[in-house]
Amino acid sequence: MGYEWDFGIVLRDFDVLLLGLVNTLKITILALLFGVPLGLGAALLRLSSNPAVRIPVGILIEFFRSTPPIVQLFWFFFALPLLTGIEIDPFRASVLTFSIQSSAFFAEVFRGGIVSIERGQWEAAKAIGMARNQTLRRIILPQAVKRMIPAFLERVIELMKTTTLVATVSYADLLYQANNIAQSTYRPLEVFTIAALMYFAILFPISMTVRRLERHLARTGETTAH
Repeated sequence: MGYEWDFGIVLRDFDVLLLGLVNTLKITILALLFGVPLGLGAALLRLSSNPAVRIPVGILIEFFRSTPPIVQLFWFFFALPLLTGIEIDPFRASVLTFSIQSSAFFAEVFRGGIVSIERGQWEAAKAIGMARNQTLRRIILPQAVKRMIPAFLERVIELMKTTTLVATVSYADLLYQANNIAQSTYRPLEVFTIAALMYFAILFPISMTVRRLERHLARTGETTAH
């Protein structure tokens, strides 16, 4: 006997799924707003010639890149309040976790973009009397950003997919709402199909943009930063 699909039951709760999608986007956007500048700062520190700065920052970056994000989320949500005595709700714990975790990945994106610029450009700028900060701001970063865009957008895609973990701490994102609806309607196939299509509608255009940018950079002879 074949399965009889019925999306009508699920679509009655579509507004709840939309609210979950909005909450997912809130976490993603806030993680980007905090994670990008943190990542740039960490990348610049990791490129420092001072090992007392470079090594500790490198260890922190690798720690947050190498440990599972769900472990990080649980630590900030369950362990941090025990250490500080400050209660952290699921929203703040999620933003904190994914801001720091994404900053570690963005740090490597920024670092890769910066080191991809030929050393001769640093030397040429130094020869005409430009300070390191001026060289970085006026010459290196404008070129590096162009090469970083595909890797940056790939990370945005991964970030949004990873935010599904916030459902484990009862934050009402798209996955959390979909799971609740599936349990109340006994229609998991329809519910999670719609949820998957909602993620697809957001992420597929970004994925296609990444591919076009990579093809464009390949035609111009430039490499992307990873």
